[in-house]
Amino acid sequence: MSEVKLASEIRAEFGKGAARRIRRENKVPGVVYGHGGDPIHITLPGHELQLALRTPNVLLSLDLDGGTQLVIPKAVQRDALKGFIEHVDLLLVKLGEKVTVELPIVAEGELAAGSNLLEYVLNTLAVETEATHIPESVVISIAGLDAGDAVHAKDIKLPAGTTLAVDEDAIVLQVLAAQAEEAAAEGDESAEA
Repeated sequence: MSEVKLASEIRAEFGKGAARRIRRENKVPGVVYGHGGDPIHITLPGHELQLALRTPNVLLSLDLDGGTQLVIPKAVQRDALKGFIEHVDLLLVKLGEKVTVELPIVAEGELAAGSNLLEYVLNTLAVETEATHIPESVVISIAGLDAGDAVHAKDIKLPAGTTLAVDEDAIVLQVLAAQAEEAAAEGDESAEA
């Protein structure tokens, strides 16, 4: 995963009014924390941050206090109606450090029977991985799965250096039998009666 470089400024103003002034300038207030240090309140460029956060679990390189800090987004608050970023919490990371992140799940392949339904029990999978080598997603093959089959977390092949951060027996995906045909068959039986 590549790093996205962002310029940041340390902010001294706090509160609702200050945050509104920052947002009017097309910037986003945020806080950087981790490694036992005091939180650092910062301001980030709004458009560049919006583009960077399109990638899940992106690694950000911030110009901070004359140095460069690596961070990952921990919490992003968005406006409910307009969708723009209102505030971001960033977690400091170091090279080689392990972090727990949520990876999106991607299913590949075709089910055994075309009328069955694939249900995502989990949309993301919690894993522990190195902060500088976070995979983009977890790919699960569903080829040949039939009604009643399920994919458990322990059945997923994870990238090297990545371990599960959820229960191994947790169901991630399951295949359900289509019920539309059964409902139509019941309707025919009641019509015959």
